[in-house]
Order: sequence, then structure tokens, then C-alpha cells
Amino acid sequence: MSSIKIIKNRSDIGAGTRGSDLGVDAIEIAAINKGNHYFNQYEYEDVETHNESVYDRVNNSFAKRVGHVLEQCTRISLVVKKNLQNDFFPIVLSGDHSAALGTISGIKSAYPEKKLGVIWIDAHADLHSPYTSPSGNIHGMPLAAALDSDNLDCQINEVIGDTEKYWWALKNIGVKGAKLSPEHLIYFGVRSTEAPEDQQMEEMSLRNYMVAEIRYRGLSVCVQEALTQLKDCDHIYISFDVDSLDCDLVSYGTGTPVPKGFDPSEAKEIIKELIASDKVVCLEFVEVNPLLDTKGNKMAETAFEVLDDVTVTLNQHL
Repeated sequence: MSSIKIIKNRSDIGAGTRGSDLGVDAIEIAAINKGNHYFNQYEYEDVETHNESVYDRVNNSFAKRVGHVLEQCTRISLVVKKNLQNDFFPIVLSGDHSAALGTISGIKSAYPEKKLGVIWIDAHADLHSPYTSPSGNIHGMPLAAALDSDNLDCQINEVIGDTEKYWWALKNIGVKGAKLSPEHLIYFGVRSTEAPEDQQMEEMSLRNYMVAEIRYRGLSVCVQEALTQLKDCDHIYISFDVDSLDCDLVSYGTGTPVPKGFDPSEAKEIIKELIASDKVVCLEFVEVNPLLDTKGNKMAETAFEVLDDVTVTLNQHL
């Protein structure tokens, strides 16, 4: 790939709390306040959004605003596909984590015959479906959609009509069916899950490198082990949710903060070691919410610190 393209997706319609649509700009402000010209160095593209839909009456309580999330993820998919095919490396800056389904779909659509590996750095497993979700917030569902998994064994909701139709369409963005195999999905830092997700993780034998294990066994040992598991994958996508960071150490400036996460240096090293594999084709940062930040713009500042540092490594490998 020749160069980086910044994809700015200021959408938060998949979240339960408003404000992550401002995360992209908060990260840019963090760079400006540091006197860092990061965002002047790279081409960028804005993805059209549908954030005004948060004012609509919710008709799909088991998958809130699902029609608009479908529209948004389709837009992201097309933008990511186009940029990959034009030889760019997309760094996607998104609001809520539902966007990752669009990004994954775009990568798979650009390379339909290639095997995709996904590294999900997050406090949450994001494996709910409309059939299992207690909240109906779609930022908790992107991996279920990417895996084409409804988890009907754990069904608590009766999903019918438009919700069912839109959910089916979400699972089939870009290319039909699953975008990756369970053995090609690896978690880092997941520590807040619910029973349906736990069952899915166990049934699919999904690997989760928890914070304590990484500190005990060694970060490099765990990352290299993950890369070995993904050795048959042609490409890797890294999804970095800032709630993977320790909210007590960093900031509560994210929709669903969870204590006892990574410190920023650990997040940097995980991402940089993955990039050094030369298989990474796309990187995404999500869920910075400056409206919830009680320390000024601390979460965005930390996210930018990670972004700026890992981009140095990325440029060395492009």
C-alpha cells in the first residue's frame, strides 16, 4: 500500500449514549492542542452520517435505529472498499463500535477470496444479536453480524418485521454471509460480558487475552501467539475501542467504561507488534465520547497519543 487515508465516520447512532459522534473531532483537537500536524499529513475522507435519526421514535427496540445503522455501515463498507482498492491504508476514526461491521464488510468486499483475521481490542465482546440483546444497542452487535450469528439458543427477544429484515441485511453487507471464521477472531482485553456472549465465546472457542494474562505471560508472547493463530489469514483488521483502556487510570470519556483495562503503553505495543506482521490492512479507533469525559479531553488525548505512536510503526511497514 502506498499511503494512509484517514476515514472520518462521525456516527453514534448504534450507541446507547449520545456523544461519540464528537469523538473524531475531539481527537483532532487533541492533536492541535499538542501542536501536532498529524491531520495535515494525510488525505482524509468524511463519511456521510445519519445522526439526526437519534431524534426519531425508536420502532425497533431490540435493534435501535437498525435501518439507519444499516445505511451507515453500508456507506462505511463502500468507502473502505474503495480506498483499499485504490491502494490506501484506511485508518478509520469512528463514533460508536457498530461502525466496525461496515469496516469489516468493506475489507471483505475488497478482498472476497482472502481470509480475514480480526483483532478486537475492547472491554466488551460485542457478540449480541437482536435476539439476545438486553439493550437493543447495535454497538454491542457488530461481531455477531460479522460472524453471521443470531445465537438463538440464548434468545430472549421475539424479533419480527423490519427488525428481522434489517438485521438480515446487516449480516449481508458487501458479501453475503459470514465475513470471518471464529478461529480468526481474537480478543484483547475483554472483561465485561453477559451470559449469551459467554456461551458464544465458549461454543466458538474464541480466544480472549485478558489484561492479567498479558501482564503475567508477557505482551509479546501473547501477541505472537495470536499471530500464530492467524497465520493462515491473508489480512488482519485491528479494531481498537478506547474502553479497552483502564478508565480509572485514563478517563471515563467513553460510553461504557470498565475498570482494570490496559494502560496506554500496552495498547500501543499490542497494535505496533501486530502491524509489524505486515498483514494489517486497516485500523479503526472507536468510542471516544468527550461529553462523558470528566478530565477535560483526556480520553481523546490518550487516543491520539496511541494513534500518533502506532502510525510511526505503520509508516515503516507500508
